[in-house]
Amino acid sequence: MNIKPLADRVLVKPAAAEEKTLSGIIIPDSAKEKPLKGEVIATGNGTKDEEMVVKKGDDVLYGKYAGTEIELDGTTYLIMRQSDILAII
Repeated sequence: MNIKPLADRVLVKPAAAEEKTLSGIIIPDSAKEKPLKGEVIATGNGTKDEEMVVKKGDDVLYGKYAGTEIELDGTTYLIMRQSDILAII
């Protein structure tokens, strides 16, 4: 991968959307909710005011409208500021 986030930005690969509910009902593509968790793929170096807390490989939770979607080699990623990440899980 040739993407290196700058400053306090983080590259996240969103988790796959749920295919079924607990009761076994299959959810169509049009009704699937955008996943709110993913895996950190790359991080920037941080800024003098903000140290990078997340690191490559961390599973994170982020806000519903966090980040900007980018597509690389057929895979969708999100690039967002570290402050958009709500928690490390």
